[in-house]
Amino acid sequence: MPCLRITEIFLSLQGESRTVGIPTVFVRLTGCPLRCLYCDTTYAFKGGEPVELADVLSRVADYGVRYVTVTGGEPLAQAACLDLLAALCNEGYEVSLETSGALDVAPVDPRVVKVLDLKTPASGECGRNLLANLAHLTPRDQVKLVICDRADYEWAQVQIEELHLAERCEVLFSPSHGQLEAHVLAEWILHDRLPVRFQIQLHKVLWGGERGR
Repeated sequence: MPCLRITEIFLSLQGESRTVGIPTVFVRLTGCPLRCLYCDTTYAFKGGEPVELADVLSRVADYGVRYVTVTGGEPLAQAACLDLLAALCNEGYEVSLETSGALDVAPVDPRVVKVLDLKTPASGECGRNLLANLAHLTPRDQVKLVICDRADYEWAQVQIEELHLAERCEVLFSPSHGQLEAHVLAEWILHDRLPVRFQIQLHKVLWGGERGR
């Protein structure tokens, strides 16, 4: 039976993406090869506890909701993440994967909705973007860009055009919490009529930086 290293499993409202506001179980895997400058889950870099796949499924089932998000850290850094995603799908959940975009998503179960980051220059990890992943996106998936400043925004505009992002799937723009005022990014998007979904982190509006929320 596969075993995963887990930082936490908790119930919250989905704070981002297309299912924002929906009660969702989050399975946060431990470990990440990236060090984004704005990371708000550095506590997931190390530690965690080993949990067998069957026990993860049992803990998820205890919450009694339909939606499950597998996140990190970078969940795909653990090989058993693929087994977890498939098992959750087999149990009938609506499953999403939050991934940095730096690791190969080709092996991910096609039933999973991929929320793929495209790292901007101000993240400090722009060079880690694995652009080959874009070929594995479907209209059900989403690309997320966290915008830290005007330079990031202008860079993101170029990516939308050159990589045909909006033609592949939905594109999400988020202001980096504490770095860029949400209303400023909103005005930029409106001014340029960008084909993106603006979002803020609902969980931070409700609960600040509290863990497990």
